Order: sequence, then structure tokens, then C-alpha cells
Amino acid sequence: MLSNNSKKVKILLTGGGTGGSVSPLLAIAEELRFSQEGDFEFFWLGTKTGPEREMVEKERIGFKAIYGGKLRRYFSWKNLLDLLFVKLGFWEAFFFIWGWKPDLVVTAGSFVSVPVVWAAWILRVPVLVHQMDARPGLANRLMAPFAKVITVTFEKSLSDYGKKAILTGTPLRKEFVKGIDGKARARFGLKDGLPVILVLGGGTGAMAINELIWDGLDGLLKFSQIIHQTGKGKIFRDCETDPSHPKHREEVSCSVVEVHPRENYYSFEFLSAEEMAAAFSAADLVVSRCGMGVLTELAFLGKPAILIPMPNSHQEDNAKIFEEKKAAVILDQRGLAAGTLKDEIVELLDDKEKKEGLSRNIRQIFKQNPGQEIVRIIEDLLRKN
Repeated sequence: MLSNNSKKVKILLTGGGTGGSVSPLLAIAEELRFSQEGDFEFFWLGTKTGPEREMVEKERIGFKAIYGGKLRRYFSWKNLLDLLFVKLGFWEAFFFIWGWKPDLVVTAGSFVSVPVVWAAWILRVPVLVHQMDARPGLANRLMAPFAKVITVTFEKSLSDYGKKAILTGTPLRKEFVKGIDGKARARFGLKDGLPVILVLGGGTGAMAINELIWDGLDGLLKFSQIIHQTGKGKIFRDCETDPSHPKHREEVSCSVVEVHPRENYYSFEFLSAEEMAAAFSAADLVVSRCGMGVLTELAFLGKPAILIPMPNSHQEDNAKIFEEKKAAVILDQRGLAAGTLKDEIVELLDDKEKKEGLSRNIRQIFKQNPGQEIVRIIEDLLRKN
């Protein structure tokens, strides 16, 4: 039994700034709600400007935005200002935890979580940190000494965190799994007999990938249909703005001139978990960044993928593991041209044997049932507390 089965068990979730650290925590909350032990209540401490408020409140979880500075590894005058924000975030978290009295704090990274975890440790509230990526982020390194358990996605991470680390994988949201059905093509109005390419640049949209797709759009649409999540405020539009250049791409709304949509090109600023599942289900090939959220979804569905990691980031470490396992085609963004990307797409679509190999290998990257394993760990932590 849990620590006190006569009352709700309070779980404080924290993270944000991007959707990457949000989705796995929502998946954990869903698993806990479906578990047989305890009556769980959740609350979320996140950033003031990130996408997490909308994602969290949609799941009927209370939300409070707190201050949180970006902890840079290099010299910048902004570090001084962000130190102040970290201190403000610490006191906001401290008094919230003091008043709400959670039984456990759970985070999957992000800088806004750091002062929350520090405050929880001082107030003797146990902490679970989930490490999604192959390379430990600075935020998780700062939180690790104060955590009771660190669940990790990759076996490589066990050596990064020592005895506290447990290999679990990263959980998927049930909403995502629910969205997988045989009607995905009809949902997006897609044609039969024409390959579908799903293009993803992460929750906030990667302009480098957007540009590669937009620059090569005419060529790509000659042999495929494209579902493109572009990121907020980054929808592609063709606008007549100059008689000498009848086609001019803009990233802003064409409020004065006529918008010319392209046949077989379907762009969205954001896709919900269920919509994303439908898009994955419809896709013959995925072109994406290397965040752990999308990698987990690709592995679950066994989709062949071309991955373009963010340069000089943890995503390159993620990509290296997938490349070593022959689970995806990895391209370096630096120097990558639209024509080269198009050639890689054509080659992979035409190579049935390679696609099947990538699909088979990517399914074997992660452990099965990670959500259930993390719930078991949480229940064990609560019993001991």
C-alpha cells in the first residue's frame, strides 16, 4: 500500500520551455491514474512562456508559472539576471511546496525544474528525475544529487548516474496510442498511391528543417505528399508581393495578399498527441529532429526515418546511438542542401529492403512498457516515504 491510502497522493510535476520535457511526465501521470494503488492528484510548476501550460491544463492538471533562468555553460551578462530568476523561482517553489505538501516531485529535465527540486530536497520531499537523452543535460546534472531515483532511457546513462539510475525507457502518452488507426490518410485528406512524408522540427519548430523542406517543396511534391509540423508562427505561405518575383515565401500572415496553398502539402503549426499519432500512422517516411519524444514514437511504431539532429547539442548523442544500431538515416544539418535531402528521401522511399531494416532495428532500441516500470518505481518510493 502507499504511504497514506486514505487521502489523495499528491504528485508535483515540473518542467517546460519546450514540449520535450512535458510529454513523458503527462504519460507518467496517465499511467498513475490507471494504476490500482492510490488516488492521485497532480499539479505542475512550469515556465511563463513555454507550451506546457496549454498541454497540462488540457489534461485537467493545475498549473502555476514560476521564474526559471537559463543556466548557461559560457560567459554571458544574462547569467547574472538569470541567477536572480533562479532565486525567485526557488522561493516561489519553496512556498508552493510548503503549502501544497506533495508526496513526490517528478521531473524530466528543463531549467525551470532546478529550483523546484532544490526546494523539494530542503523540505524533505522525495524527487524522481527522468533522463531522456543519451547526454546528461546541465539541468539534470544539477538535480541528480537531490533525487532519490533517476530513471533513464538509454543503457549508456546508467554509468552517468551510478546507483540511483534505473533503465526504464521513456513512456508514451495513451492519447498518442489511441490516435493510431486505419483512417489516418482520410483524416488528413491524403491520396492513395502517393507516398506520405511527415516532417517534424520539434515542438517549437526547427527553421533549418522548415527551410530545407520549403526550398525543395516543388521537387518533393512531384512524387509525394507532405504533412509538415512547422512550429508556432512558422506556417509556410506563398504571397504575391513583387511583380518581378511573383512567388515570395514569408513566415508571417499574408493578411493583405492572397495565399496560394500547394496541392499535397499540409502544414500545421502544432499537432496534438492524437493528431501526431494519426500523422505517424499515415506516413511512409519521417524527417525529424532527434528529440527523445519523437524518437520514442518512431521506435514504438517502427517508422523509417531521416534524422537531422540539432548541431552541437544532446541530439547528436541521441542520433549517434540510432546510427550505430542502423535504426535511422542520420544527416548533418551543417552544409545540408534541399537537393541533398530530397535525394536521400527518394533513395530511401525506393529501397524497400533498407526501409524494412530501419523499421525492424528502430523497434529494438528501447525497453518495452516503460510507463508501467516508472509507475512501479514511483509506488515503491511512496511506500518508503
